[in-house]
Amino acid sequence: MQEIKEQILVQRLKDGDRTAFELLFHFYYPGLVIYSTQFMTDRSTAEEIVQDFFVRLWEKRQNIHSADSLKSYFFTSIRNSSLNYLKHKKIESGYINEITELSNNNLLYDPDLYIVSELQEKIDSAINDLPKRCKEIFVMSRFKGLSNDEIATELSLSKRTVETQISNAIKILRVELKEYLEILILLGVNIFF
Repeated sequence: MQEIKEQILVQRLKDGDRTAFELLFHFYYPGLVIYSTQFMTDRSTAEEIVQDFFVRLWEKRQNIHSADSLKSYFFTSIRNSSLNYLKHKKIESGYINEITELSNNNLLYDPDLYIVSELQEKIDSAINDLPKRCKEIFVMSRFKGLSNDEIATELSLSKRTVETQISNAIKILRVELKEYLEILILLGVNIFF
């Protein structure tokens, strides 16, 4: 390699001479990989960086200037590529950490939220489908916290009628929400009791 002038190799490379490219590759590759591992501490990543550099070198060989020192150009390029890789990994790692933090602490990333909101929609829909009087009594009992006596007094009904309507509502809701009964119990939703 030392017997061949750099300027001749550069010109041959620019002209698309694969032999010149292979000579440069085999001569510089091991040293460039070792140099890149000083930044990377991971040999396989360093090898990738150097291989990518040689691919770009071949693709952009027309842009090489004859007066350039190949050794200086090669090592500077590998240093820059290694630092860019690390910078990209740091940004990527920061982004991953940020998303992980968000997903651990933000309700929008909580899978249970989607199950609970779907469940709430099903409950609301099932309650809305109850017969009018049955729905009214059930809502007063379960959501307004009124006792059967209070409901009976407010609606001018017998306590037995109120109890029957609540019982009917629970039977209907158990059928409508049968797929969700286990989840409701786990979540502590006590509209059936």
